[in-house]
Amino acid sequence: MLDANLKAQLTAYLERMTQPVEITASLDDTAASREMQALLKDIADASPRVTVIETTGGPHRTPSFQINRPGENHGPRFAGLPMGHEFTSLVLALLQVGGYPPKVEQALLEQIRALDGDFEFEVYVSLTCHNCPDVVQALNLMAVQNPRIKTTMIEGGLFQDEIKERQIMGVPTVFLNGTFFDSGRLSLEEILAKVDKGGAEREAQKIAAKEPFDVLIVGGGPAGAAAAVYAARKGIRTGVASERFGGQVLDTLGIENFVSVKETEGPKFAMALEEHVRTYDVDIMNLQRAKGLKAGDLIEVELENGASLKAKSVILTTGARWRNVNVPGEKELKNKGVAYCPHCDGPLYKGKRVAVIGGGNSGVEAAIDLAGIVKHVTLIEFDTRLRADAVLQKKLQSLPNVTVILNAQTTAITGADKVDGLTYKDRATGEDQRVDLEGVFVQIGLVPNTEWLKGTLELSKHGEIIVGPRGETSMPGVFAAGDCTTVPFKQIIIAAGDGAKAALGAFDHLIRS
Repeated sequence: MLDANLKAQLTAYLERMTQPVEITASLDDTAASREMQALLKDIADASPRVTVIETTGGPHRTPSFQINRPGENHGPRFAGLPMGHEFTSLVLALLQVGGYPPKVEQALLEQIRALDGDFEFEVYVSLTCHNCPDVVQALNLMAVQNPRIKTTMIEGGLFQDEIKERQIMGVPTVFLNGTFFDSGRLSLEEILAKVDKGGAEREAQKIAAKEPFDVLIVGGGPAGAAAAVYAARKGIRTGVASERFGGQVLDTLGIENFVSVKETEGPKFAMALEEHVRTYDVDIMNLQRAKGLKAGDLIEVELENGASLKAKSVILTTGARWRNVNVPGEKELKNKGVAYCPHCDGPLYKGKRVAVIGGGNSGVEAAIDLAGIVKHVTLIEFDTRLRADAVLQKKLQSLPNVTVILNAQTTAITGADKVDGLTYKDRATGEDQRVDLEGVFVQIGLVPNTEWLKGTLELSKHGEIIVGPRGETSMPGVFAAGDCTTVPFKQIIIAAGDGAKAALGAFDHLIRS
């Protein structure tokens, strides 16, 4: 099942286990079960601490397997082969069940162990989804730490009947105790915030009690991470308040243009950013969304949980998010046929008809990727021409199952419980047109996360924070960097450089104040 290279890597990883592990497999005589059987044999061969027990029948999905310590029955379960992006989830589950300590803050581990209640999670994934492993790994960790928590990863490509029955149109999708829980990327902190009802209030009280920072960074993407590193290296008290560390990078699949890193993936890059920041004395506060900014002797950042943070200087690195097309049906049918990540959700539309809205690089790349999976792709572009790079347009034109419609204004996404079509207006003739399809992927650019700053800072007509050459804004002591600013060319490497510049600008402000 595994090639020689993967077998060698697996053997090296499993040497870190300190406790015996039992893998109980539910198998039948299908090809998928035979593949799973081969995978489990490779795992058992990789470590003398692993024992595989094969069963037939029973109440569990087939094929599937559960990883437990002897005498226990609450370890992570995998229904379908955890290969592709999920192979790391499998390795981490083996290590954690086998006694290897997780790289998680002790406070989070204690919060998991203290959860009161019985929780049975089911998380549907595709093996090409780069957002799914974070959710699978978080839930696996919770199951290892708390015997009242169980979790199953379900590979949607193998269990298509469940995908149809539960009308799952996007991954990851999580069910808790048989009821829909959430969809999309979720961090461990986000999951805990949803199931631990008193956790948010405790965290707000903890944050409100913090002493003022010399530099407070709002946002944890590449700009925020770079600003934190540069500020901390100056020996000043530095904090980072962010909704999720890594920002939009977490939703990026391939990164091939960050100098010195030949190629990587967004989630790996985001993890590296956080690990780098944590090597310094930086107070990272995740799951924190800012809602207000006040000037004064100390600058105050108000958070949506009711707490406030104060600092001598502030660096805003709130980034940007995917722009919505804002037509009837988009919000109502999100994750029911309306999607934003072709890499994650594309496999769920195998053999179906989809549309891509947007003719820039993101839209054309999405159409190219989807054309290899789906029955047909219709690309809708508002302009009279595509705006993607010439090499991408050439590739798109070579595909037989792609139709490009130019000079078209999307007017609605239709469907009752799931998408069944899209309507648009032909801007040349004014006529309304309809395309019957099962999925719509929106790829029309970014909007800065700055709504909460209107009336406080000077913003451009596009909502970007207007900054000077040192990252300074219209409020003394407040700096900004990255995709939320007027700096052109929204690129990871530019945002990182911007963050470093803003941190140096803030430090210069502090020593001169």
